[in-house]
Amino acid sequence: MNWMAWTPVTAGFFITIALILLCMTIWELKSPCVERKGFLPISTTRGDRLFIGLISSAYIHLLYVGLLEATLIIPLLFCIAWVVSLIRWG
Repeated sequence: MNWMAWTPVTAGFFITIALILLCMTIWELKSPCVERKGFLPISTTRGDRLFIGLISSAYIHLLYVGLLEATLIIPLLFCIAWVVSLIRWG
């Protein structure tokens, strides 16, 4: 594991992603998903919406850091709200 600088923040990031995937797997097993169309212009499943939310959150953080170079609390809160709304109504 020396190939990567494992800081507490890095470890927390990967643990969070693993927990999200675990929760989504349990949710899918308990309540199988069907494709539906929300405010996104395509039919998606929960997993699709999670993937779109994670990718778009990465771009939101990159844009925020590139333009403002400020604390990451603001985009983090925005991204949490974005992913929750995307999974719920996307």
